[in-house]
Amino acid sequence: MSSRKDEQQRRRAERVAAEQQADSAARRRLMAGYLVAGALGLAVVVGLAIVLLGAGSTSTDGSGEDAACDQAKIQNLSGSTNDYKPDCREGTAPAAIATGDLETAATEANCELRLDLPDEGNSHFGSDPSKAPDYKTNPATSGDHLDPGLQQADGAYSEMVDPAYSMHSAEHGRIAIQYSPDLSEEDQLAIKGVFDESPAGVILFPNPEMPYEVAAVGWTQLEGCETYEGAATLDALRDFRDIYRGQGPEDVPLTTG
Repeated sequence: MSSRKDEQQRRRAERVAAEQQADSAARRRLMAGYLVAGALGLAVVVGLAIVLLGAGSTSTDGSGEDAACDQAKIQNLSGSTNDYKPDCREGTAPAAIATGDLETAATEANCELRLDLPDEGNSHFGSDPSKAPDYKTNPATSGDHLDPGLQQADGAYSEMVDPAYSMHSAEHGRIAIQYSPDLSEEDQLAIKGVFDESPAGVILFPNPEMPYEVAAVGWTQLEGCETYEGAATLDALRDFRDIYRGQGPEDVPLTTG
């Protein structure tokens, strides 16, 4: 009798021990699941944070400038970048203007002034730049161009801007300063400094296709400099900019942020 009771107690003890062992294993599996889930959740949070920070670095702020490249001074409120890359270099600040008269400055810098050129038209032909007409000057100074909204935004770009975009900007009173990409980095940064000095209503970009080393264009106005002559060229560019900026047939107020 006592033997059977002992046997029952032994089996009961074994069953309790087995249940406790199983319960302990289940708890361990549960804790491991929590740890894995926590790690995955943390990875997701970190990934989202990286994505958001990355997106924030290329978004625009309330000023209308590209927050990723302040030195390009791109004003999105004035038009579109049309996927051209910004010029994020910091220019070299120019010295004070020595020659404030445009004709004198142009002569000293060996620049050709072609002013009050024929107006080649200002109609809109759609959204395809390949439909642009053959502009009569190089760089272009007027002519039909792309639809509203596609005018090149004020700012500095590291790629040549198609004249179908820049002509719409010129119609809005913008000045396009252009330079040969064959110029030295030092000379390019000096020209960039002219842009940095007063970027509102100015577009800056390289142009490997024009017959000048440096040029400035407004609507029906052209200053072409056969060679870059340092401070003299910078004065000629600034004088041209200050006279013809805001002189397009459809002047649009300048945006400065």
